[in-house]
Order: sequence, then C-alpha cells, then structure tokens
Amino acid sequence: MMKSGRYIGVMSGTSLDGVDVVLAAIDENRVVQQARYEHPIPQSLRQAILSLCQGQSLTLSQLGQLDTRLGKLFAEAVLAMLKLYGVNGAEITAIGCHGQTVWHEPYGDAPNTLQIGDNNQIAAATGITVVGDFRRRDMALGGQGAPLVPAFHQAVLMHPTERRMVLNIGGIANLSLLFPGQPVRGYDTGPGNLLMDAWIGHQRALPYDKDAEWARSGQVIMPLLQNMLADPWFALPAPKSTGREYFNLRWIEQQRRQFPGIAPQDIQATLAELTARTISEQVLLNGGCERLLVCGGGGHNPLLLARLAALLTKTMVGTTDDVGINGDDMEALAFAWLAWRTLSGLPGNLPSVTGARSETVLGAIFPANHNK
Repeated sequence: MMKSGRYIGVMSGTSLDGVDVVLAAIDENRVVQQARYEHPIPQSLRQAILSLCQGQSLTLSQLGQLDTRLGKLFAEAVLAMLKLYGVNGAEITAIGCHGQTVWHEPYGDAPNTLQIGDNNQIAAATGITVVGDFRRRDMALGGQGAPLVPAFHQAVLMHPTERRMVLNIGGIANLSLLFPGQPVRGYDTGPGNLLMDAWIGHQRALPYDKDAEWARSGQVIMPLLQNMLADPWFALPAPKSTGREYFNLRWIEQQRRQFPGIAPQDIQATLAELTARTISEQVLLNGGCERLLVCGGGGHNPLLLARLAALLTKTMVGTTDDVGINGDDMEALAFAWLAWRTLSGLPGNLPSVTGARSETVLGAIFPANHNK
C-alpha cells in the first residue's frame, strides 16, 4: 500500500557542517519540496564525532552518550523546522533520518557500517514515526550499503534520451550514472570536500575554504598529486564506497611526508585538483556523459566546477538547481523519499549500485509516540 503524504528528511553528512532538514510531499509520481532548514551542530559535539570518525578509541559509555546527544539534536532540528514553518507534527507521515556515519567498513570478513543518532529519541520528542538505519540491510545482502542516493536520482532526474551523471560532492564524492536503457550504477569516487576541509581546518582553523580562495592562492604540486593519485583505493573497481575513516588528515600527512617544504596553500590547491581529477577520470572511464549535474556542498566551489568543466570538455557541467532540485537539499530529500519507500513496502536499494544480491526494503521503523 502506497503511503503518500508529507515526509521530513534529516541528514548530517561527512562534512558535519549542520543538520539539513527538508519537508516534502511524496507519492509514486512526484517529490515536491515544501520547506528547508539547517540546524547548527554544537562545536563540542562536532569535534567529538570527528575524533570518533578517525578511529579515536572511546568507551561504550561515550559512544552511547554521543548516540543519545545526536538523537536529541536531530529531534531539535525537526521541531525547529516545524515551528519555523507553522506545520503541525500530526500532518507528517514519517521522518527519514540517515543518522551520522561514524564508521563505514564495507570490506573484510565482517563488513559493517555505523550511523548514530538514536531514532527512539526523535520519535519520542516529536511524536512522529521515524525510519532509520537504512544501510545495514543492503550490507547483509552482500552490498556496500552505499551509495543509496542514486535510486532517488533515478526517480527524479532520469532523462529519456540524455546521458546524465549526477555528482554529489559532500565530504565524499559519488557519481550516479543515469544512462537511458541501462541499469543505474553509482559509487564513491573518493574525497569530495573532506580533505580540503580537514587541511584548512588544521592550518587556518576554518571550517571550509570559502569560494576556494585559499586554494586559488596556491599552485598544484604535480609530484604530490601523482603520489596521491597512486593510492590503491582509486584503482578499486566499483561497487565501492569510503569515508572519513580512510581519507582524513592522517592520510594527507602520509602523502606530504615525501615532499617536505610545500607551502600550505599549495597543498590546498593540490587537494582541490585531486578531487577534480578523481571525479573526471571516473566520468570518462564510464564513457562520459552529455550533462553532469552537481549537488552537495562542492557545488558552491567555483574552482572545482571550473576544473571539472576544463577536464570534461564534451560535457555540460552544471548543478541540479538547473533542473529544479536544490543541490544542498538533495540528500535530505533522498532520505525522506527512502522513508516513503520503506513504509510503502518498496525496495530502496539498487543492486546495480551497491552490489547487493537482491533488492530489499531498507531501514527500521520507530513508530510514533502519541503520548509524548
């Protein structure tokens, strides 16, 4: 049974620059965005999560407390948006909450992924049904558990004749291949904003390089770039996914150790070029496309967009805003849509993307608490 209605999507990505909350009306034919809101993440909480993502040891008590604090923060974000737009929670069918990924390990004997932000806290505080824990069912069926957004890209951005790719540049960059008459494919290409943000945070205590001003003040150091491109992760075949547990400040330090004395702004310029090169190489490896639609925070980076356009001369490079979907809201909208899929009993994964053995309904359902 189709569970059409109004859904909220909640997303805090790898960059940890805020909690994105969207409200959309969803049925089997369309997704109509009705509201958006960004909720701040307290600096102390952000720092604790960043440390955890990079493998810092912590006690089970500390992990449990982080899980609870994040759940309460997500609930706060939802309630703040409802208040801002004068929407009654009783009008909402469900909240799709991705949670905060703190570890993603899709390889080895016991593949696993961990998203924290207790969905019970959200359901209890809002009185709205929550759908969460989207990735692990796909992983249980042999998939990577990621990326999940290509299924949404297919639903809203597939074109009958145009070869399109959707490029999400969050902390990690991932591609969705939307080719007419072919199964949708998609995978992570490697770092998006993550390394650039980590380096400017380390060097200048800034959350990100606004308009790529610092990167543009430097120059690309080719031997360092070649060394970075030689990392074996980039040569892995799809399906593949990665995260902050692999690409992080420690990774940058290992790469630059062989090249002492490089100016910090030159490293920033080289990291920007690394993101552009690894993305464009994957676009070309898949036969190119007529239109590359960029979403996520990297869509605001003029240097990245210019380099992608220069490296992909036969491709029209633009943003998803050009075709009617706010690039900053894409992932939160996707998890609102995935919540609709789950409640409607419809599969949410694409085996051609994740490598899972079969399609499956994703997520766990946390029913509304009507006596809050």
